[in-house]
Amino acid sequence: MEPSSSEAKLDLYSEASFEDTEPVLAGNISVPGTAGQADGSGGVEFNTLDEPISQTIKRDLSAVGTKFLAVLYPKEKKSLLKEWDLWGPLILCTFMATILQGHDSSDSDKADGGPEFAEVFVIVWVGAMIVTLNTKLLGGSISFFQSVCVLGYCLLPLVLSLICCRVVLLATQNTALVIVRCLLVLAGFAWSTFASMQFLGDCNPPARKALAVYPMFLFYLVVGWMVISHSAD
Repeated sequence: MEPSSSEAKLDLYSEASFEDTEPVLAGNISVPGTAGQADGSGGVEFNTLDEPISQTIKRDLSAVGTKFLAVLYPKEKKSLLKEWDLWGPLILCTFMATILQGHDSSDSDKADGGPEFAEVFVIVWVGAMIVTLNTKLLGGSISFFQSVCVLGYCLLPLVLSLICCRVVLLATQNTALVIVRCLLVLAGFAWSTFASMQFLGDCNPPARKALAVYPMFLFYLVVGWMVISHSAD
């Protein structure tokens, strides 16, 4: 019986197509939009596969700096949402944890009672995740990491307040300097809350906007309290 002409067979290799040369892999890695405007519009695609590491670092630092400026002057609401990253929040959180960490000591009279490095990290990141989760549960039209990015970048005013307070603490403390520190932290707290509302306010349903803003208020209030309670000892 002759085998059927429609018999299926699997040819892994054939003599005509097999050669003793290694396969050539080709492709490119393109990042769209990053070479355009600050808000990501008007960008052109370019290849990042063969670019120097220094150029990659410069581009990332430029993007972080652009987002910092957007927080200080929140005019373009989509600048932090279009191309989110966590480099800025990581830098700000590490800086705050380094400055705010307390000096532990076996002698209770010498310990300053400040938070530990890990405690600052936990408060900032867990607080940001709780605020983000609340936004998502309220029906916010924003991704999880976009919200964490915005909340982290909006810590910049409070970080600037921390630096100013640290400079004020170099002088001999009196009532006037305590008031100055309070005003600096109050200004940083107000600006951080305002900036986060500018970026995240429109992402929530209008009827639930107050419920979304309240956790942001508490989040920056706790961070502001850590800044104002920091001592130079």
